[in-house]
Amino acid sequence: MKRDPRLYLWDVREAADAIKSFIDTKSFEMYANDSMMHSAVERQLEIIGEALNQLSQVAPELAARIIDTPRAVALRNRLIHGYFVVDHALVWSIVNDDLPSLQATVTALLDEGISR
Repeated sequence: MKRDPRLYLWDVREAADAIKSFIDTKSFEMYANDSMMHSAVERQLEIIGEALNQLSQVAPELAARIIDTPRAVALRNRLIHGYFVVDHALVWSIVNDDLPSLQATVTALLDEGISR
């Protein structure tokens, strides 16, 4: 049984919300020096990338409406396979500069009541 594509969007939104709560009121220095915080943020970014990767397979037309899909999947792969060289400044930039746009896009799609 295939999973409803909206559930992948929901996963992305929930992971983005979690990241926002993790970094709210934090500075880059606090983030960079807290291994638990970057582990938590990176895990949620992995979830976002995997959810969008799965969405691309079950509903490619829907995934195509999210311009950040290829970058999110690439980041997920980098975090998982290149875990030993994660650039904390890059991750910090992504969660502060790019994640809000992705979150807004996904929320708008969910608000549209997307169906297959």
